[in-house]
Amino acid sequence: MALTNEQKKHFKSIGHHLKPVLIVAENGLTEGVQAELERALNDHELIKVQFRIIERDDRRAMIEELGKVGRCELVQIIGKMALVYRKNPKANKNLSNIHRHQA
Repeated sequence: MALTNEQKKHFKSIGHHLKPVLIVAENGLTEGVQAELERALNDHELIKVQFRIIERDDRRAMIEELGKVGRCELVQIIGKMALVYRKNPKANKNLSNIHRHQA
């Protein structure tokens, strides 16, 4: 499911205006965080996640773990923010960030 450079460029332009819908702190990917991640990806497909983890290496490892747990594709990392995408074949066009920002 690797994204093409063109898709990543398009998703980055959409993601620039998004606010984080999920915050991962020092406790990591708890059951509650995983449940919210699943809901957010199903609803919005493209989401921004904020990581409140100070150590850069720990934060990077947590982002990779989030990608595995959420079965989602990493689009971009800027500082403590990660933009991730997972296609939903039955996406709600009113909630999906991808459908709402198409030309």
